[in-house]
Amino acid sequence: MEIKKEKVPKGKRSVIGFDFGTKSIGLAIGQEITATASSLGAVKANDGIPNWDDIAVFINEWQPDLLVVGLPLNMDGTNQDLTFRAKKFANRLHNHFRLPVETQDERLTTADARARLFEQGGYKNLAKGKVDGMSACIILESYFEAMWE
Repeated sequence: MEIKKEKVPKGKRSVIGFDFGTKSIGLAIGQEITATASSLGAVKANDGIPNWDDIAVFINEWQPDLLVVGLPLNMDGTNQDLTFRAKKFANRLHNHFRLPVETQDERLTTADARARLFEQGGYKNLAKGKVDGMSACIILESYFEAMWE
């Protein structure tokens, strides 16, 4: 499925962020102009492969200009098995939707997401889908921050 859009200048793009996981993939929508992101929740995955129709629902609704996939690295910045799987997911996203895809270092985003959600509502706020969606928000926020450095 290919979405045809006019090219939007960098700094004004709408972006969907992904927190890749083997059982669940978090999503968030963000705007470069405000450098903010909001969780869209998560979709189920089977060994890292989502139902692409589930992802298409978000792509069709939000019409993003760019997709950003979190890249899980070891703390020393080296690759791990999940790094390669996230890159493969990024390539598949590009092939399915013909949108530009970039990756963003996501070290510690899950811990940060849990802390933010706990602050907002305690343990009851730590459901898996909520954590994955919040992780996707943090990935997008760090991408926006790195853009302007």
